Amino acid sequence: MNHSSDTPAAGPAPAFEVLRPAQQTVPLVLSSPHSGRDYPASFIAAARLDPAALRSSEDCFVDELFAAAPSCGAPLLRARFPRAFVDANREVYELDPAMFDGPLPPYVNTRSARVRAGLGTIARVVASGAEIYRGKLSFAEAKARIRNFHQPYHDALAGLIRATTARFGFAVLLDCHSMPSVGGPMDRDPGAPRVDVVLGDRFGTSCEARVTATAERVLEARGYVVQRNAPYAGGYTIARYGRPCAAVHALQIEINRALYMDEDRLERGPRLAAVAADMTALIEALARLDPVAQAAE
Repeated sequence: MNHSSDTPAAGPAPAFEVLRPAQQTVPLVLSSPHSGRDYPASFIAAARLDPAALRSSEDCFVDELFAAAPSCGAPLLRARFPRAFVDANREVYELDPAMFDGPLPPYVNTRSARVRAGLGTIARVVASGAEIYRGKLSFAEAKARIRNFHQPYHDALAGLIRATTARFGFAVLLDCHSMPSVGGPMDRDPGAPRVDVVLGDRFGTSCEARVTATAERVLEARGYVVQRNAPYAGGYTIARYGRPCAAVHALQIEINRALYMDEDRLERGPRLAAVAADMTALIEALARLDPVAQAAE
């Protein structure tokens, strides 16, 4: 199937890319908010960390694992910007006041668990816990990043979900992520080895149970060890869009990086193509699902 790529200019650089089928034929939307790798030169200059350390926060190659989405009839939205620069899986203004050279406006969420961990919309640390910046940031800088990157990404995602729901009567959103093979110092499970895949549905609130069960069944049939909601129950994206009562079903998937890449070198591993084939099977299964009709049976 022919498909196209939308790369709109949003601010200084494209914020995102939409890989579209020639025609959307299934009620499925995929998003990859953390696989972006376009690092602004000004960001690298302001960082105390080298580029390899900054890249440790990336969900490397996740967009490649789900690249078959357009050929299955579904759009794939992927961020171009890196997670260490702006995190699209956070609230619009979820910021650590200690990072800034002045007071933050009262509408900023400064008290979330993610902010306390240093992993807000503008992260203070990378996954290892190492501090990103040499000095303080201005709130104007945070606003510019959010306006030029976070906001356009979510505008695009909301538009894809609206169009899908209008066309098919419902939408299934698969929010695609990867996780370190061992829990890091900023995680809820430091030092613990991870299973192959974690499915997050915010404890059954972001999608009909059949969506999660279908994903679990497909992956287990292909040999993966799957766990639900621990250590990741789902972030801002599925909390914002997952509204089963409004016929939008959102599921987060976290794939163990050791399955498909070299975590130290940040390079593709020999099993990347095999894992991508398994994720294609997952896409196909979710594309066939009608959680609205089946839930009513």
